[in-house]
Amino acid sequence: MSRFPLMALAVALAALALVPLALKNYGIYLLSLWCVYVMAGMGLNLTVGYAGQMSIGHAAFVAIGAYTAAILMKAGVSFYLALPLCALNCFIVGVALGFPALRVQHHYLAFATLGFNVLVYLFVRNEEWLTGGTFGISGIQRPGFFGLSLDGSAAFFYFVYGSTILLAGALWGIVRSPWGRAFAALRDNPIRAESLGVNIVAYTLLAFAIGAGFAGVAGAYFAALVQFIEPGPFHLSASLMMLLMVIVGGPGRFFGPMLGAAIVILLPEWLRGLKDWYLVMFGLAVVALMTWLPGGLLSIPDRLRSSR
Repeated sequence: MSRFPLMALAVALAALALVPLALKNYGIYLLSLWCVYVMAGMGLNLTVGYAGQMSIGHAAFVAIGAYTAAILMKAGVSFYLALPLCALNCFIVGVALGFPALRVQHHYLAFATLGFNVLVYLFVRNEEWLTGGTFGISGIQRPGFFGLSLDGSAAFFYFVYGSTILLAGALWGIVRSPWGRAFAALRDNPIRAESLGVNIVAYTLLAFAIGAGFAGVAGAYFAALVQFIEPGPFHLSASLMMLLMVIVGGPGRFFGPMLGAAIVILLPEWLRGLKDWYLVMFGLAVVALMTWLPGGLLSIPDRLRSSR
């Protein structure tokens, strides 16, 4: 990355850090929620955008991370110990779910991950002995940070925001590594990738597992943000929303989930002034984007260059 884009990125990050100073608690909460969905979206983008494996069950991994964090923290485990356990738990489940990807592709794989999402949703809703069922788990404490309280909206936002930047840095390292190049080869042409020595089995499983691990981290932060979890936020519709984030922003583009999450999470709130029409306007905007920009919003510069 050249010096100018790095400077532009630094300015954008600094500007976003100043935004909470002009917002009230609900606006800061939405920004924190945006960060959580960016974390989850980055993992899904790795699986779908970079590795080319379709998944409609990403909310299930967020649920696993959220419930793992909530159960452990209610048992007295520190958030900082629960966080890597959430990622590891989802990583292992992601490896297990990755096995269907070895036998099925495209819409068949989408149905397999859809079924997984339904299975997890039914589990967290019905197994009250562990998850609280429809009553959920309440009283989840937010972590401290070197003795500082993160109970305030702004303080927790900066905590989540910093964590999102660190996770984005980890993803940047992955996509720029030999793993990332292998994922791209797997997406573009699996047969050619295998002929070049790419282990199709290993990298397919790895794509699912790392994407799931990111979702597990997002789930832990979600639990700490809302301080109460129940099955509703992890319904199949949440997985579709996350997939929409990736597609709207630009699948296989590093900043796609950031932009896509802003559109999907923040745009409906900005349109609420239209009252009963805001969902209609949001739906029309998404349809228009998918019709004229199938490569996502970040494909606009490429289209402008190709039209010259």
